[in-house]
Amino acid sequence: MAVDANSSFITWVLYILQSSWPLFLRGAQVTLIISLSGTIIGFLIGVLIGIIRTIPIDHNTNLFKRIVLKIIDYFLLCYIEVFRGTPMMVQAMVIFYGSAMIYGIRMSPIFAGVFIVSINTGAYMAEIVRGGIISIDKGQFEASHAIGMTHAQTMISIVLPQAIRNILPALSNEFVINIKDTSVLNVIGVTELYFQSNSAAGNNFRYFEVFLITCIIYFIMTFTVTRILRYFEAKLEGPSVYTIHGSQTVPEAEIKISTGSKKNGKNH
Repeated sequence: MAVDANSSFITWVLYILQSSWPLFLRGAQVTLIISLSGTIIGFLIGVLIGIIRTIPIDHNTNLFKRIVLKIIDYFLLCYIEVFRGTPMMVQAMVIFYGSAMIYGIRMSPIFAGVFIVSINTGAYMAEIVRGGIISIDKGQFEASHAIGMTHAQTMISIVLPQAIRNILPALSNEFVINIKDTSVLNVIGVTELYFQSNSAAGNNFRYFEVFLITCIIYFIMTFTVTRILRYFEAKLEGPSVYTIHGSQTVPEAEIKISTGSKKNGKNH
């Protein structure tokens, strides 16, 4: 497709898509890989920190355990506050270049991107998970402890399944944010979608058309991810209304249908 300065806007968009689609595709792949990996690892970090920070400390806890837990909680709180209180772009620069200058550790841009997104997401997910755990009724903790379950057993078997279901919307929101925030990783040479879009724009000197295409690609990715995660949220929630019917628990809609059938039968 031939284009010149007098070509229409649509012609330029089609030309850029035809000539630069490999760049957009590679950039979208890197963006999804980093955001998905970072969200999963960050979620696991958040769960671990959430469990540790909700370990009960009372007068029955021995002094050594209380001191250790207080020290651990202090360091975890510092980690959360630092990574929630500073921009991801600054974190990327400090970690990527600082690790090379101070410790001689030279990470690949992709590995560094996953690492940075993971620990950043972990700081946010730690507070989200902690809030989800706290939201569970305290009677369930007391009941599990009364039958001799440890804190870890209570979390794994009783609390976490409920807490994860409650925080799933926040987790999906964090995933969407990570898809967009990977754009800042271009400062350390990660060839994600924004980086590749800059390359395509530099090749054609058509920045508006290129970044309009980029905007549409970001929207498609976030919209698709949101719809998929909402589907899983609905599956975890199950039917909205249940009513006791005889000795079984069945959806209320089925009861109305069966009741209506009996009434119709009497009318006959």
